[in-house]
Amino acid sequence: VTNLYTDQQQSQLGRELSREWAGPDPTRPVRKPGQPATVPVVAALGRALARIYLPSISRDYVRVVVEGVATEDLKRGPGHYPGTAAPGAVGNTVISGHRTTYGAPFNRLAELRTGDQVVLETQGSWFTYRVSELQIVQPTAIAVTYPVPGQFGAIATKRLLTLTTCNPEYSARQRLIVRAELVASLAKRAGVLPPALAGP
Repeated sequence: VTNLYTDQQQSQLGRELSREWAGPDPTRPVRKPGQPATVPVVAALGRALARIYLPSISRDYVRVVVEGVATEDLKRGPGHYPGTAAPGAVGNTVISGHRTTYGAPFNRLAELRTGDQVVLETQGSWFTYRVSELQIVQPTAIAVTYPVPGQFGAIATKRLLTLTTCNPEYSARQRLIVRAELVASLAKRAGVLPPALAGP
């Protein structure tokens, strides 16, 4: 039943993204003569933000990421931690997802290996990250979400991605952490996919 609910929510979120992405790109600064660029908009809590692809797990793996990690947000799909970096930005983009129930979007996260690629799609760009580490931590280890993981107050210079889920399966006593770093970005053009998704 929970999987059916999440499937329906993912379909709805996908339609939301298609409608929103048909308009102007809100992540591109808008500049009027004599005025500074506006601050890029991420997304309102509970709204669709991006798509995530895990091609090393499956060529068919794609999920819509919502903004927020509240219980109701994560029932709809993987959630982006508010306050962490937007996809592709300097800092640490943190995305959490269920390992069981509600579509279990991160059920196979433990299959990722160093060097595997994770792709985030936004309205105007593709961002490809390369996995650098898998780690098991306690649920209280919030340092994994810092702009520089593990270093409170440090100034970020890299563009990182952290994926989090419960560990082991059917238990919440630990967290599985997948760390990755941006290796490529590509402006979206019709019919052009990043190499990680383009196939052999």
